[in-house]
Amino acid sequence: MSDWDLAVVGGGILGLATARELLRRRPGLRLVVLEREAAVGQGQTGANSGVIHAGVYYAPGSLKAKLCVEGARELYEYCDERGIRAERVGKVIVATSEAELPGLDELERRGRANGVPGLRRIGPDELRELEPRARGVAALHSPTTGIVDFGAVARAYAADVEAAGGTVMLGADVTRILRGADVTQTVRGAPGPAGGGSPARVRIVHSGGEIAANQAIFCAGHAADRLAQMDGADADPRIVPFRGSYLRLKREELVRGLIYPVPDPRLPFLGVHLTRHPHGGVLIGPTALLEPHLRSLAWPGTWHVMRRFWRTGVQELAHALSRRRMVAAAQRFVPDLTVDDVEPAWSGARAQAVGRDGKLYDDFAFSEQGPNLHVRNAPSPAATSSLAIARLIADHCEG
Repeated sequence: MSDWDLAVVGGGILGLATARELLRRRPGLRLVVLEREAAVGQGQTGANSGVIHAGVYYAPGSLKAKLCVEGARELYEYCDERGIRAERVGKVIVATSEAELPGLDELERRGRANGVPGLRRIGPDELRELEPRARGVAALHSPTTGIVDFGAVARAYAADVEAAGGTVMLGADVTRILRGADVTQTVRGAPGPAGGGSPARVRIVHSGGEIAANQAIFCAGHAADRLAQMDGADADPRIVPFRGSYLRLKREELVRGLIYPVPDPRLPFLGVHLTRHPHGGVLIGPTALLEPHLRSLAWPGTWHVMRRFWRTGVQELAHALSRRRMVAAAQRFVPDLTVDDVEPAWSGARAQAVGRDGKLYDDFAFSEQGPNLHVRNAPSPAATSSLAIARLIADHCEG
């Protein structure tokens, strides 16, 4: 058994950002990151559209609103320092009819309240200047929305962790968490009454062995609820994965930056949009289809969501099964788009927290178990916000 001051479970962008921030604050900290995959950033971090969000969508006063605006600014600065390409390509959110204007008004109100840099309302003529193929009655322009390879950012964070003396342990799938009387290991060098070490407060068994630590922080994405329960936490909320599939646009000249619709305010999803990708090309999507896992279907909240949003579910199923239907959704604001202009791309899964009562969690969420902290909900814009969330977690650990 190896011993540590602190363990971070999850080698995605958030876990690595957290480990990096803690090592920056506490040089010499004996810190290990446990990642179950063979490389860092293999989960949600490496399977997303690569958008650096500006903070338009989120309710003022929420963690998402505050940490997205702060995190985007810090992320651009970090990428500049590390030589990672991060492009401010800009985004337009397009209202295609008068009926969508109240939704656009609300997004403008939120964006201004959140302090989104450079956000402005534009009309049809200016929309065509920014995106010649886009059509709508009005739009919001967010010039600081951008794109980046979040996998590259995660690898840079991992390099920072190791340069600061931390350890990133790969192939370490956590299978058991022990606390209290079940932990007898003493952590060497940890501050204690006599200065010679203190009893470990958590023992983590994983596929490559086991470790003892004073504290653990869990940034586990799709496994967040499972590991929290393993640590003695309540099952509520549960992570319910939603499958997001994309098409690739063959006629890239149709899109200059990012083009989004006015989203359904009841859902934490942004609808089918067109996104210039950091690896090149333009994506159309994603779908937001609930994945029918047995664990999800056994959760009462899943059935509440399906009953409440069954019409949306039918629409998302149609998008998933029919390329023509997904293209039609994007044609509302880019009419020149045709089904012959697209080809299959890739898909990923979003870890969405769902309450027992069917509540779709629309903000970052955390819970504590003894000395341990669990990130219970961290979907988009968590990657954009990673440095700011890491600072929040580190503040908590020091408090």
